Amino acid sequence: MSTAEDTDPGAPRRGGGRDAITAAARESFAERGYHGASIRDIARRAGLSLSALYYWHPSKQHLLAALMEEITHDYFGRCDLALREAGDDPADRLSALVRVTVEYRVSRRVESNIAALEWRNLEPANRERLSGLRRAATRLWADIIDDGVARGVFGCPHPDDARRAVLAACNAIVQWYEPGGEISPPELAERYTGIALRIVEHRG
Repeated sequence: MSTAEDTDPGAPRRGGGRDAITAAARESFAERGYHGASIRDIARRAGLSLSALYYWHPSKQHLLAALMEEITHDYFGRCDLALREAGDDPADRLSALVRVTVEYRVSRRVESNIAALEWRNLEPANRERLSGLRRAATRLWADIIDDGVARGVFGCPHPDDARRAVLAACNAIVQWYEPGGEISPPELAERYTGIALRIVEHRG
């Protein structure tokens, strides 16, 4: 049951439940950072009582971990779809992965920033669990580049360094890209696809 103490009659109504809490947490973490955000503020933004929020998430740490997990699974889902449509050619698969990553960084800039900046604030157990998802993401890129090198499609002598360079370039987009600027997301994805193929020394 809510009380006058843990509800705000002026708070926006978002329909309640997990989605409202996720949206409110995303806004609060983006604006104030993990340590600056309060569980009470997140509840207020979601238009919920504290008791209703605690029904879904027992702590702010649990909420951060859940948000990180949602962000990662969304990215994986997009990668999976892109790779299933890309076929078998390593260059096509790398290009697909670059495009989907660029599009993700552009379309989910807030979430990408949270994932990068708040990782250090995960407690050890949550960090260890979510590290497995990060390693799986790294493996996607490594497998494609290794396959391209093995098949003579890519000529880079240091595949791990090439992977790190491509990933760093794609991930850095969130730090400078502004929607509505001179370059559109499709154009940006096309540019970065070309950059990635040059880094791996595509022999096509």
